[in-house]
Amino acid sequence: MKKILALLLALVLVFSLCACGQSEAPAEEAPAEEAPAEEAPAEEAPAEEETGKVYNVAYLVNGNLGDKSFFDSAESGLAALEEAGRIEYVTIEMGGTDEDQPTWLSTLYDVSESGEYDVVVCGTYQMPDYLKEVATAYPDQKYLIFDDNTYVGANSNVVNITYKQNDMGYLVGIFAACMTVDTSIDMINEDAVVGFVGGVDSPVINDFLIGFIEGARSVNPDIKIDTRYTNDYVDTAIAKEYGLSMINDNNCDIIWGVAGNAGNGAAEAALETGKAWFIGVDSDQELTLSSDLAAITLTSGLKNIGNSLVWFFDELDAGNEYWGTEVTLGLAEGGVGIVTDKNFATYASDDTKAAVTEAQEKVLSGEIVVPTAIGDNAVDVVAIREEVRP
Repeated sequence: MKKILALLLALVLVFSLCACGQSEAPAEEAPAEEAPAEEAPAEEAPAEEETGKVYNVAYLVNGNLGDKSFFDSAESGLAALEEAGRIEYVTIEMGGTDEDQPTWLSTLYDVSESGEYDVVVCGTYQMPDYLKEVATAYPDQKYLIFDDNTYVGANSNVVNITYKQNDMGYLVGIFAACMTVDTSIDMINEDAVVGFVGGVDSPVINDFLIGFIEGARSVNPDIKIDTRYTNDYVDTAIAKEYGLSMINDNNCDIIWGVAGNAGNGAAEAALETGKAWFIGVDSDQELTLSSDLAAITLTSGLKNIGNSLVWFFDELDAGNEYWGTEVTLGLAEGGVGIVTDKNFATYASDDTKAAVTEAQEKVLSGEIVVPTAIGDNAVDVVAIREEVRP
């Protein structure tokens, strides 16, 4: 009996050990089952690397947003980059009057001294002297200045982005010359006279003008172009005064405003008289002006500052750097263009549309080389301007 009990106890012990061995097996295997969850972050790392660097950017406006052209165009490009998660940026509006100008230099110094920004963006012909001083003082800070090439190469930490506004002006000139004699359109008279209200009498503004004149004369060698300058980019009153004179004294029925916010005064003149149309600049002003002014805006010549800033950061992400050089963007790169929908599509005849399209194709192919008011090959702006004056 004792032997039987001993045997039974031995069997119980064996079964207990087997049971314990089976219950411990899953615990030993658990780490192996959890391993994939622990490795998941490592698997996601490449996706994080693909997003690229997020740049911290300061945009200094030597004027104010709301110009519905130049500064707003740059702002739209930066906003698009931020929305895409590619940059974080701050816009500092420094004002555009003479009284505001002393703050331009101090603001440049402040943002550079902070060391917070990967790139400091500014623009226009009024900023290069200030930028050169500050860029020299802060050689490790990177700067981008658009629409100016005054000191190209002087600082290895500055890139200058410029535009072929003469090519864009050529397309606008062809369009205006075709439209100004199409009397089937309301407010168009029989006289081949158009107007140009520029900002400052400077190489960049005159580059628009030379393209405009040459495009218009390619359609009609006898066309007249009334050219006047506001001498700033904020005074809408003087632009309106010029516009009224162009319309009432010289029978202009189309005026191109190339003076930032000031140029919109010419649109006000056209609306007030009920005798003329307006052409916008830099951005699609038909989308940004009030509804009544938009209604008389036939098209806009586009200087795509925003596109150029997106292009620049595309290039940075691709490993292409242009510090210390000038980059000039034209029709091929989307740096400039002309609006061809909305009022353009509504009012332009098929012949006018075809003329603009043909001119663009010829400029892109190199068959047409548009004269320029900039650099060593600059034409005599004064002489050409006087040749076409009413």
